[in-house]
Amino acid sequence: MSASAFAPAKVNLYLHVGPPGADGYHPLDSLMVFADIGDEVSISTGPGPALRLSGPFASGLEAGDNLVLLAARQLAQKLGRAEPPPALVLDKRLPVAAGLGGGSADAAATLRLLSRAWASPMSGKDLEILAADLGSDVPACIRSRPVTATGRGEVLAPAPDLPGLPAVLVNPGVACPTGAVYRAFDA
Repeated sequence: MSASAFAPAKVNLYLHVGPPGADGYHPLDSLMVFADIGDEVSISTGPGPALRLSGPFASGLEAGDNLVLLAARQLAQKLGRAEPPPALVLDKRLPVAAGLGGGSADAAATLRLLSRAWASPMSGKDLEILAADLGSDVPACIRSRPVTATGRGEVLAPAPDLPGLPAVLVNPGVACPTGAVYRAFDA
């Protein structure tokens, strides 16, 4: 079986972050769009569950504790699959901790890829609900088309019609993990 799924970079055209609630999560309001660059997740030959990393930004990741494998395991459990997920390859073309939703996009691509490969009866909305446990912007990445996101990021609505937007994404080479950025908002 050879199949793959594209994991496009997520770009927040605006992002409003509120103070954390009693659950520790920050409410947000964002307009998210998706670029034509991104990572690629594919099914590999060989026993699973395993993850092989490739690409220019693979060195910034650990294969054992990756959202790709977490997503694969979560979907397998939800579908009641006894056998482990197949071996996967993540071609990491997006910088890690760059604010582009790379890990979230990778998890979403994994859910879409394995849902197709396993002929899952789950709808896109079902995948979004499952994805919310993996991260606040993973549901938007399931859609990978312009959306407004509120709540913790799981309340999605189609964005208004937008024209194409040429953009240049620059990687300054400085990691900005989401948790640290949100803690800075709190300060």
